[in-house]
Amino acid sequence: MFRIVRERIDLDALLAAVTDPAAGAVVVFLGVTRNCNEGRQVTGLEYEAYPEMALREIEQIGHQAREQWPIQKIGIVHRVGPVPVGEVSVAIAVSSAHRDAAFQASRFAIDRLKEIVPIWKKEYFEGGAVWIGSQTGQAYPEGYPR
Repeated sequence: MFRIVRERIDLDALLAAVTDPAAGAVVVFLGVTRNCNEGRQVTGLEYEAYPEMALREIEQIGHQAREQWPIQKIGIVHRVGPVPVGEVSVAIAVSSAHRDAAFQASRFAIDRLKEIVPIWKKEYFEGGAVWIGSQTGQAYPEGYPR
């Protein structure tokens, strides 16, 4: 399951997509809009994407994860449009026979997604808004929370 969606991410569908009788582990990563960042009160995020290219890159990340770790299934869903505080913007689920492969593949998937997928994040806060992340053409500063 690899998707770009405008509505809330259906976590039950994501889990169903990666469930496998050979899997003893399912790891889920959720990226959630938090209410503060860099000392600012965040009121929400908004994501924009080049959907066709973003989906191809997300699928490629899934294929790379399968090549590197003995996982059963992987699903990656990213939301675009407004994402209020407390809601999920990205969800990754990985199933494998043992937990270590699932954890590693999940970490790889979110890190790689942030590096290469053409999805841009705008942060709204009290008093303004800024585009943030490596997709702005600037690398994350040392210690910057991703």
